[in-house]
Amino acid sequence: MNEIRIDHLKTESRNPRTLNLDTMSAMELLRIMNEEDQKVIDAVKEALPQIEKCVQLVIDALNKNGRLIYIGAGTSGRLGILDAVECVPTFSTTDEVIGIIAGGEKAFVKAVEGAEDSEELAAKDLDAVNLGENDVVVGIAASGRTPYVIGALKHAKKVGAKCVGIACNKNSLLAQYADVAIEVDAGPEILTGSTRLKAGTCQKLILNMISTASMVGIGKVYGNLMVDMKPTNLKLVERAKRIVMESTGCDLDTAAKTLEETDFSIKEAIVMILTGVPREEAQRRIIENKGFIRKCIENVTVD
Repeated sequence: MNEIRIDHLKTESRNPRTLNLDTMSAMELLRIMNEEDQKVIDAVKEALPQIEKCVQLVIDALNKNGRLIYIGAGTSGRLGILDAVECVPTFSTTDEVIGIIAGGEKAFVKAVEGAEDSEELAAKDLDAVNLGENDVVVGIAASGRTPYVIGALKHAKKVGAKCVGIACNKNSLLAQYADVAIEVDAGPEILTGSTRLKAGTCQKLILNMISTASMVGIGKVYGNLMVDMKPTNLKLVERAKRIVMESTGCDLDTAAKTLEETDFSIKEAIVMILTGVPREEAQRRIIENKGFIRKCIENVTVD
């Protein structure tokens, strides 16, 4: 295996504040960890312009029936899968947002040796989900030099898909293959090289931003309410009722009755209550207005 130098990476450097980590009391360690974590927010803030560019790419892709595809290895891959999976109940996505991890699903709970070192494996994994030119591939790599992730962006470019790179080192190799490079620097970890810490938190925040802002951009939110939420358990059923009540000003019985009539489609229930139209007309308006409830209820006053 070819040697790859990583000593120049900020994510691999030693934090001068924690050189004696093993001698600290639990409270000393926790206090420093908390103080170091605060640097994450500022690091992500500096990258907001690039995150915005990524969000616009994703919105454009989703409006063309494309997909947001996260791909990474280790912690980075797990965070991508986590964000993709959580989009299902929150926004009723099917395959609009997917996550791929080096080594396959089994790598989510147990590392697969050597998987992150193969560029070719990334190309195969993307081909397995039928990568197309309307998709956006977001490669996630704390180091910014993971071969699997670089291979993913190289392959995506050949297919014609848009490429985004998320790295926790500036001037990363990953950025060279990205249409949009999101690079953050929160400084060295308190535990040298453990990128599940600050780097992982940076990645989690950025992925939350990308998916949430993109879903808002394609009409899956009304106000600050999850109107495309899938009520898959008792708690979410009650939340669906509350969303309808808060959106329309109706009482609990009306919300529950209308949700039952719509097979618990929150959007349809809201449009029906606010406009007084039957379900078929509510469905037509939602389709015609690409899911944006405000456009469906134009000229209707909501108290």
